[in-house]
Amino acid sequence: MATQDNGTREKNPNLIENLMGYIDTRIDIIRLEIQEKLKTSFVSLLHVLLLGFAAFMSIIFVSIFLGLLLNHLLDSSFWGFGIIALIYVALLVILVIGVDKKVFQGVADKAFDNTIYKTDKREPNV
Repeated sequence: MATQDNGTREKNPNLIENLMGYIDTRIDIIRLEIQEKLKTSFVSLLHVLLLGFAAFMSIIFVSIFLGLLLNHLLDSSFWGFGIIALIYVALLVILVIGVDKKVFQGVADKAFDNTIYKTDKREPNV
């Protein structure tokens, strides 16, 4: 008994090869997207670290300047630095006790909204 071929044996290897090529291409695209996101995250992290360092140094030197200025105005060698220290302690107490964590949670929600589960921009929404 002879089996009819209808050319399906010839199409299946091509179909499998096309499917494997498609899967390989999708994997390569995903790898490139991950690499791009890592690069963007690294640049953002470096930018934030540099800005944070500059802000920290600015606060330190402005505090020293204000302490020396208050020392000169109060004609003392330590009261200016004591006043600046009290301002920072009061700020710390306000942040620890007075400010509700919901304020920070709201800021975090707005900053990180839809950053992880964004829709794929290449495929149109169906």
